[in-house]
Amino acid sequence: MDNLAGKVVLVTGAARGIGREVAGRLHKRGASLVLVDLDREPLEALAAELGNRVVTAVADVTDLESTKTAVTTGVDVFGGIDIVVANAGIGSYGSVLAVDPAAFRRVIDVNLIGTFHTVRAALPSVVERRGYVLVVSSAAAYAPAPGMAAYDASKAGVEHFANSLRLEVAHLGVDVGSAHMAWIDTPLVREAKSDLGSFRTMLQSLPGPLGRTVSVQDCGERFEKGIARRARHIDVPGWVGWMRRLRPVLQSRLGERETRRLAPDLVPSMDSEVAALGRSVSARTRALGDGHTAG
Repeated sequence: MDNLAGKVVLVTGAARGIGREVAGRLHKRGASLVLVDLDREPLEALAAELGNRVVTAVADVTDLESTKTAVTTGVDVFGGIDIVVANAGIGSYGSVLAVDPAAFRRVIDVNLIGTFHTVRAALPSVVERRGYVLVVSSAAAYAPAPGMAAYDASKAGVEHFANSLRLEVAHLGVDVGSAHMAWIDTPLVREAKSDLGSFRTMLQSLPGPLGRTVSVQDCGERFEKGIARRARHIDVPGWVGWMRRLRPVLQSRLGERETRRLAPDLVPSMDSEVAALGRSVSARTRALGDGHTAG
């Protein structure tokens, strides 16, 4: 019998990208889903596509009460939550000197505070069911990049949040994992490529597989397998696990050498593009942050 059949899984950031792919895969394996996103239209479209055993909640994870309401909706419909996938996340553009401070704050609020709100709201039910929490971090927690300080800081924080939570709940029968991805072909990455030539240049400058974009489908497959075995780490692609082991080297002068060589051209170029755009986030993220839906 499939170990995910009959489980109730709450997924934030479920309307697009990794969240959408993972939701579809878990549903095929018999899980019931509580799908949470700020973007109503694609969220409801996904629910209609999946059919039964799905409930949706439009919620902003930066607001604890909104997140609690989403969790309550799932508990009321399905009786509880077994698995949490804290996936909601955004990015920003520009160096520390150039990024819009409000955009920087929004990234921290969504990626880090939003993860706390999601876990805080769902944890009583997960503890009751001796379930599993997956916190979605990034390879950026191991190797930062210029122009991505808010994203890098938030994902490093998310990783340590998961590590701390694991110690708090292990004796309660709850497992905690963190997911770490390189470049995945999500809306977030596609929007950055479209908005910023400097971002495309950075990817092209990375050696071998480091700059290669992985499909959402391949990422979803790794998540599916990791969630099923309640993994401590989910690495996409698999070599990202070596980044965790080599973190001291990656964050040394030796590991930073190539990035330091590129930064004097890359950072001013990115900041100029951000100034020309007139925004430090993608157009879709800005629209959602203003309380509107975006296609």
